[in-house]
Amino acid sequence: MTTVTSPADEGFPAWFAPVLDVLDSAGAHDLSVFTPPVDRTPRRSAVLILLGEGPDGPDVLLTERAATLRSHAGQVAFPGGALDPGDAGPVEAALREAREETGLDPAGVRVAGMLPELYLPVSDFAVAPVVAWWAQPSPVGPADPAEVARVARVPLAELTDPGRRFRVTHPSGYTGPGFEVGGLFVWGFTAGLLDRLIRLAGWERPWELTRVRPLPLTVPRPSPQLSSPPSRESTA
Repeated sequence: MTTVTSPADEGFPAWFAPVLDVLDSAGAHDLSVFTPPVDRTPRRSAVLILLGEGPDGPDVLLTERAATLRSHAGQVAFPGGALDPGDAGPVEAALREAREETGLDPAGVRVAGMLPELYLPVSDFAVAPVVAWWAQPSPVGPADPAEVARVARVPLAELTDPGRRFRVTHPSGYTGPGFEVGGLFVWGFTAGLLDRLIRLAGWERPWELTRVRPLPLTVPRPSPQLSSPPSRESTA
């Protein structure tokens, strides 16, 4: 796991320090209950957890997938996707995918490190979460409307707002974390990873764990939770 050691030395803001602590200490057991297979190598992908500081304070970059995509249409996701043969590794893949999806300029991104890979058994993908500080924000938006319908910088204050958090139930019987922020209904893999990062970083505020909402009929209903498979276009 690649991490930095000092927020001051590396130019990270003070509020980012808990994220560095998570990168130093989090293990796979803190993020996922699924164990990678020992008899084969899963397909590899990466997502970019890009934390910046916008008009409303610290935020995270999220995308909403186009409604016309074959897989995970309309779902909220981190920028990311499968590793290409030419990618040097997950960091390069995550930054490349973010540029292709949102128009992000990687020159303004300072990579802090990677969380342990998460294994998604339904899709047989190993997803590497790349965590970064958006040191010099660049304009972003749907770079390819056929793939991405919306790009949003969602304030962490909204994600940690107790009134915006709940548990989501899927018709399959799955129940997992959910958020409703900025007109986005966040669930599945993305919500699960945000939930864990918020908790491990010590940002979590008490919220009503018994608040449960069914997945709305207007939200696409593919395979749920941390088994949502990364597609070539993105990881939902």
